[in-house]
Amino acid sequence: MLPPSMADCKIVFVCREPKDMLVSMWHFLRSSGSNKDFPFSALFELACEGKNPYGPIWDHLLGYWSASRTTPERVLFLKYEEMLVDPVSTVRELARFLGVPFTDAEEAAGWPLDIANMCSIDALRGLQANMTGNSGLFFKWPHQSFFRKGVVGTGWAI
Repeated sequence: MLPPSMADCKIVFVCREPKDMLVSMWHFLRSSGSNKDFPFSALFELACEGKNPYGPIWDHLLGYWSASRTTPERVLFLKYEEMLVDPVSTVRELARFLGVPFTDAEEAAGWPLDIANMCSIDALRGLQANMTGNSGLFFKWPHQSFFRKGVVGTGWAI
């Protein structure tokens, strides 16, 4: 369903543990202000039916996973939980996938670790641009709503 202009692009898809994804999505939807009364049970039922407020969930995930298996040079499928366990290896994997692996000198200078630290949720959450303002065409999502906990497994506190 991607536009033809993306036919030759490399795609990086990041998936998340479904239970954490649902809790995160529920908090995100509520942060907009328009869905304050949206019950978690409704989102859970939609997910069980393979849907979410924006479209199909499982077909979406499976499509990218399958594409990463059939065309690994074009689609990189990452798991958020694995990224958190070893972000430096993820940065290296991403660089190789994009065709710009780190040189020995860059490795020795600690660039992969520096990039992982700069891209951590704490670092991104702390940027002024992500602490104020809104984005979106139809709905105005507060920038801070894109950064909640960013951890694995503790999102069940709804």
